[in-house]
Amino acid sequence: MDDSTSHDALRPKYSRVILKLSGEGFGYPGKSGISIDETLNIARQAKRILERGVQLAIVVGAGNILRGAQFSAGGEIIREATAHYMGMLATVLNGLALQDALESLNCQTRLQTAIRMENVAEPYIRRRAIRHLEKGRVVILAGGTGNPFVTTDTAAALRARELEAKILLKATRVDGVYSEDPEQNPHAVRYEKLTYAQVLRDNLRVMDMAAISLCREAKLPILVFNFKRDGNIERAIAGHTIGTLVSD
Repeated sequence: MDDSTSHDALRPKYSRVILKLSGEGFGYPGKSGISIDETLNIARQAKRILERGVQLAIVVGAGNILRGAQFSAGGEIIREATAHYMGMLATVLNGLALQDALESLNCQTRLQTAIRMENVAEPYIRRRAIRHLEKGRVVILAGGTGNPFVTTDTAAALRARELEAKILLKATRVDGVYSEDPEQNPHAVRYEKLTYAQVLRDNLRVMDMAAISLCREAKLPILVFNFKRDGNIERAIAGHTIGTLVSD
């Protein structure tokens, strides 16, 4: 183990974090559905974070299963609001998979949903979620905010503020925020640090504008990083210089 991954080097900087995990994290690039291997990879990283004493809540998306926007063109058949509800329900599938993966590693978890479905998960209650975190349980948050037309990015920012997280970790498949799409332009510049004002002014693709505004109001830092590199979630929580940090 090198210095960058030694125990002391990975001493947590943040005591409570929100990890925003897109649906693509549960599957392989370009494929739909849930991969057990990819889900277990997330669970193993989460377990290592718990073992360091960090309180962890994970907001899950569902792009690997269904995106509400994909039905927008067929609005005369499936209304846009209905499509968004379908997307919110799909996040619960990822939440259930992650819950079982974590519990197979002997991690205590609670799955909470913004849409009530008591036979499957607890309803999201702020005080109860905080209590679970204090008891060392991973809290998995599904169903977005329970409202259509609101992204899971905004749900993550909202939950981060409600649960008084110290940082919002935006897990992606790329290693930060770029001036342009790096796959389209090999000369695109990766930003190491950005301010909220820069993100809003330049309309950079970090999170949607509502999420950025929520974080800006609370001066809640956002770290955008590649979680596919093993150990990066731990490095992020330890405050290492990875990805792109958005702050004041």
